[in-house]
Formats: sequence, structure tokens, C-alpha cells
Amino acid sequence: MSHSFLTSLLAGGTAGLCVDIVLHPLDTIKTRIQSSQGFLKSGGFRGVYSGLGSAAVGSAPAAATFFCTYELVKSFSASWSPNVSTPYIHMAAASVGELTSNIVRVPFELVKQRAQATKNWSSKDALRFTWKQEGFKGFYRGYWNTVFREVPFSFIQYPLWEFLKMRWSKYQLHPVHAWQSSICGAIAGGVAAALTTPLDVAKTRVMLAKKNSSTTKVNPFKVLLLIAKDDGVKKLFSGVVPRVMWISIGGAIFLGVYDQTRTLLLRTI
Repeated sequence: MSHSFLTSLLAGGTAGLCVDIVLHPLDTIKTRIQSSQGFLKSGGFRGVYSGLGSAAVGSAPAAATFFCTYELVKSFSASWSPNVSTPYIHMAAASVGELTSNIVRVPFELVKQRAQATKNWSSKDALRFTWKQEGFKGFYRGYWNTVFREVPFSFIQYPLWEFLKMRWSKYQLHPVHAWQSSICGAIAGGVAAALTTPLDVAKTRVMLAKKNSSTTKVNPFKVLLLIAKDDGVKKLFSGVVPRVMWISIGGAIFLGVYDQTRTLLLRTI
């Protein structure tokens, strides 16, 4: 196993775990606002750590999978097509990373969101319910909706993060420090979060919908149209404030911790 792959694996896992544990309450509030039941009926401010177990277990392997894929595709693309513009390499790497990491992430995300949006449910309750109602296949409900959200998000976030770091590095004539990478991550994450909120609302609705409901039987584009038709266009941006707050802070922690951990590991491994 190469040093680069190992450091990406460990740094990505560490960063993902830190973010999901620290910011879980904001994620819960965002999920409940987006729920078709509404914020109060989904639990309001009570039990904001519901679903933490699922988030904690799934965050490290999902983040590790993403960054391993991201760094491998970047490295391969740069050597295979040296004339390709760097932002396109970052976009491609982020997209492939999301497709891969969501295979790991989606089951944990589904269990987490069901626990967050159902009063008095733990991750174990959501896990049992999903298995009983839909079996193994049920854990991947919303996979394509998640990909539909994550790929555009990553198209915006990671090239912007890399661009901001590059500009800051050129300005100060040396590579950015971890705290500077965190600031770049917060800006990139916040911009991407705001622009992709409708896709996040669609993903949440599919994951929380009852079995065989109309929401689960249509493609992501039609889910957006259904929400706009039934609840109004404004509903597509429900939860945008906690989402931007959560991902801006999360981007600062996630990408800052990732850069710092990776730098330390490259020095020691």
C-alpha cells in the first residue's frame, strides 16, 4: 500500500468522523426542517443527537473511501493527461469519489435520517424498521438521489477549495497552512451547500418517504417537480440556513483536518 493511499485513507477517515460527531445536531435540525412532516412533528429541538450512532459508524469509512478515490484519480489523471486543465481533473476526481463513497455512505445516511426524523427512534430502531420493511435493498433507497446531490456539490466545492488554496499560496509564496485550508473549505462548502439545497431536499424526502409512495417511484428530477408542485418552490430551499451553517463549519473542520492529518502522516509514515 503506497504512502499516499494510506495517508488519504487515514486522514479522510479522521476528518469525516470529526465532522459528523461535532455537527450532528445541526444536521438533525436540517433534516427535520426538510421532512414532509415538518420540523415540530419530526421532533423539533428534542433528541438532536438521534442517529448519531449510524453517523459515527459510517462517516470514517465513507470519507476514507472518498479521499482515497479522489487522490488516486487526481494522480492518475495528472500523469495520463498532463495537458488537461486542473479544475477539470478536480471535478472528475470528486465525481468518481462520490460515486464510490456513496456505496458505503448511503445505508448509514438512510438509517441516520430516519432516526433523526422520527420521535424516540434510535439508529437501531431505524435499522430494524428498514430491514423488516424493505430488506437489504431498502438501505440503498435514495442512492441515486444522493449521487444526484453529491456530484454537483463536489463539482463546486472541491475545485473551488483547490482554487482558493492555490491563490492563497501564490499570494503568500508558500503552501497554505491547515487553518488557511479550513477557511478555504468553509467558503467552498458554504457556496456549494446553498446552490445544491434543492437536491438535498429531494434526497431527504426520498429517504424518509413511506414504502411504495409516489416519491420513491420517480427519478430525482421528478421528485423536485413534485415538491415544487405540492409545497411550492420555496420548499425546495427549506433547511438552507442550517445546511449552509453545517457544511461551512463542516468544510472548515473536514478539509482542514484532512490537510493537517495528511501532512503529519506524510512526515511520519
